[in-house]
Amino acid sequence: MSNLNQAAKDIVEAIGGKENISAATHCVTRLRFALNDESKVDKERLENIDVVKGSFSTNGQFQVVIGQGTVNKVYNEMVNETGIGEASKDDVKSASEKNLNPLQRFVKMLSDIFIPILPAIVTAGLLLGINNLLTGERIFFEAPLIEVYPQIADIANIINIIANTAFTFLPALIGWSAVKRFGGSPLLGIVLGLTLVHPELLSAYAYGTAEQIPTWNLFGLEIEKIGYQGSVLPILVASYLLAVIEKFLTKRIPDSIQMLIVPPVTLLITGFASFIAIAPLTFALGNLLTDGVIALFANFAALGGILYGGLYAVLVITGMHHTFLAVDIQLANAGGTFLWPMLALSNIAQGSAALAIMVASKDEKQKGLAGTSALSAYLGVTEPAMFGVNLRYRYPFIAAIIASAIGGLIISIAGVKAFSIGVGGLPAFLSISKEYWLMFAIGVLITLVVPFVITYFMAKAKMKNEK
Repeated sequence: MSNLNQAAKDIVEAIGGKENISAATHCVTRLRFALNDESKVDKERLENIDVVKGSFSTNGQFQVVIGQGTVNKVYNEMVNETGIGEASKDDVKSASEKNLNPLQRFVKMLSDIFIPILPAIVTAGLLLGINNLLTGERIFFEAPLIEVYPQIADIANIINIIANTAFTFLPALIGWSAVKRFGGSPLLGIVLGLTLVHPELLSAYAYGTAEQIPTWNLFGLEIEKIGYQGSVLPILVASYLLAVIEKFLTKRIPDSIQMLIVPPVTLLITGFASFIAIAPLTFALGNLLTDGVIALFANFAALGGILYGGLYAVLVITGMHHTFLAVDIQLANAGGTFLWPMLALSNIAQGSAALAIMVASKDEKQKGLAGTSALSAYLGVTEPAMFGVNLRYRYPFIAAIIASAIGGLIISIAGVKAFSIGVGGLPAFLSISKEYWLMFAIGVLITLVVPFVITYFMAKAKMKNEK
């Protein structure tokens, strides 16, 4: 019997046996379970299994951190050897929703919509950062790099086009993911999103400076003929309506003519409703929320920096951090987000705390786990560090929170902004506006040093007391 085979069986037994599993699947690093009764989980036994790096419960799912490259093998062994049927992520999500309250369901809905499109947004942010290095003044020379080396100007332009695509057609990405989440046809979601940014419409980015706003005259109503580039709420609400209408018609239209009736009627009704009511109202609401957040941080920057910087890691534990992704996107499109840089500092702080455990520990397994988890956190993925190391000992997690609160305070007072969402770790400077690099670097230095020093000396003191 292979080690992974035995590990899979041990994991099943530790979480209460196969009869306690309603559904199971895996992602890149974790096994995901919908359990009938989480109180049956023996966490101490579970986390003593060699391949297990940590475990936690969130959004109705019990997740076991295994690690990239190994998790799929453990999952396959678990399916083959224990008789647990393979399930899709949607199956597990559906099974786990019965354990959620209304707020958790809402947070989970946002998570389900934004997580699938996050790679495109992060990639776009990273590429925009590279483009800014090539085109920005006073970075390498007084003049932009493309002027010093004109031969790379076209390369920078192509990078810029690739990078901007995800943000230019953001409603299409959200439309695809949201309609899929709501049970409709993802393709219709893409079309709806593209409709809201059609080239014939006045761009939302030009709305504020336009001398004259074009309009439609519909039954005596003057409807502004504008696009909704970079907006989140209009496509979210419109996608929900589209899915509802599509499912309603699909149940009532004969199969033989569904193709001719359902898609065009669904798109026409949703499209008219979007331009007449949904988009204008939600666009105004989105701007109001954005202005409110900006005003809050403008007047209470220090408090906001301490709270968001310090508590972001706590939000990750609860899953509530996904609710701020939409706000981050909206802020980035409104001139820059001051929330995302604090996210990056929080991730770095968790990595530094885990790194200190690696240096201080004498246990080879713990050193290996802490080292790989720290690297992962420095690159923006904190779950292995938080759940596998820092929360297990508590004081590293607290040290990271203290450091990220201090870092958040400093960069918030300084008004540090990111022009896009990028890699939430050490590469984050690529997404930070150039004029804020120095203050952001100070924040990074704090989150590199403070949690490491606190955690290291506390770990050494505890080891000394245990002798």
